[in-house]
Amino acid sequence: MDESIFHRFNDIEIKEIAPGFLSKLIHTEANTINFIDVKAGSTVPRHQHIQEQCSFLIEGEFELTINDIPQILNPGLFAIIPSYVWHSGRAITNCKLIDIFNPPREDYKNL
Repeated sequence: MDESIFHRFNDIEIKEIAPGFLSKLIHTEANTINFIDVKAGSTVPRHQHIQEQCSFLIEGEFELTINDIPQILNPGLFAIIPSYVWHSGRAITNCKLIDIFNPPREDYKNL
């Protein structure tokens, strides 16, 4: 197996990027991919960043607020958040999300 191409998901260390947000992070030259398990009731405060962010809910319900407008994400609805747009979030239930950031999140590389 070519280890420069193939990797084991179970080998990725879990990091708590915010209280209740448990992440497995994959960094490429172009993206950061964040697989997140979020505990019900956990929140991420209003923030913005240079990266465009695509957020996909895999399980559960997550309230994503963009430009002060809340929207409930379910497994059939995803968001594309442009660079420097204010957003925050709250897990209504335990949930699983995948966030893709472009360019990569340098701050997450240092966790």
